[in-house]
Amino acid sequence: QVQLVESGGGLVQAGGSLRLSCAASGRTFSSYFMGWFRQAPGKASEIVAAISWGADNIYYADSVKGRFTISRDNAKNTMYLQMNSLKPEDTAVYYCAAGATIATMRYWGQGTQVTVSS
Repeated sequence: QVQLVESGGGLVQAGGSLRLSCAASGRTFSSYFMGWFRQAPGKASEIVAAISWGADNIYYADSVKGRFTISRDNAKNTMYLQMNSLKPEDTAVYYCAAGATIATMRYWGQGTQVTVSS
């Protein structure tokens, strides 16, 4: 079992930055593929970014490439999402997740709200 807790969300103006954190506890954090997902009101959930246990395999959604950076510190059991040049369309609840692969995320956090004002 893995427990995930997100933090770092908030309200920011367009063009601003936020850094999300995902703290993990429980089973070995470093063995899991980790990812950030988001869901905006009235829209389906979408993957934002994902990172393999060794950080040698990283994925970004086209909508965030060049603006967001995913990273992880296995020694601290923590994953991060640095979000720069934020846009109103980035407004959503952001969730972190862990699993064997990107497609099989098994553990989920409770989510953190990110609101970008225009």
